[in-house]
Amino acid sequence: MIRCFPYGALSSLRKSVQELDDVEVIKTEIRTGNILIVRITPLARKSVDETKLAITELTDHVKSIGGDIARLGEERIVITPPGVKIWRRETAGSESAIPAVPLQKETLPGTS
Repeated sequence: MIRCFPYGALSSLRKSVQELDDVEVIKTEIRTGNILIVRITPLARKSVDETKLAITELTDHVKSIGGDIARLGEERIVITPPGVKIWRRETAGSESAIPAVPLQKETLPGTS
């Protein structure tokens, strides 16, 4: 996805968090204006505590710069820079720190 903004082109990238130090690379990409889909499973397999710390650090950073962050299934999170918001379906009782992005089933015209 590329979209023009006053500060340049907006790109989407895929990244993985292998270790806690990878959080700084992700922060840099967000400050650059990129949308990231981040796979957190590699770090989660090593340490649940480090995974929680990484997600908390990313959430705090993204909110402080006016970006957005949400869970995308069980293995990924999506992070957007300032000016790009993630659409969320409102759900009752959702108190998750990073709410899931709903996946929608699409049908083609003429199919059921």
